[in-house]
Amino acid sequence: MAGKAIEITDASFAELIKSETPVLVDFWAEWCGPCKMIGPVVEEIAGEYEGKAIVGKLDVDANSNVPASFGIRSIPTLMIFKGGVVVDKIVGAVPKSVLTAKLEAHV
Repeated sequence: MAGKAIEITDASFAELIKSETPVLVDFWAEWCGPCKMIGPVVEEIAGEYEGKAIVGKLDVDANSNVPASFGIRSIPTLMIFKGGVVVDKIVGAVPKSVLTAKLEAHV
């Protein structure tokens, strides 16, 4: 799926974040207004960072184990993983420039 954020599930999460390529995970839900605002931005970043980073979205309603394990209470929460470790975290809908700057630091 070129240039599109991948769908991440509780089942696929652990293997995916082990990557040495930075992984940006958008924790979101269908009913969340700010999530809908930042969703298109996450998709744009997926296209722009294709080959440099993995960008995915995890629906917290359909997949509750991973968000619970990270103590996620507010969405959208975006986390950047590298080698299985959280290297950055952003809570709330932020401008694209903020997301790309944080991601760029780990590419």
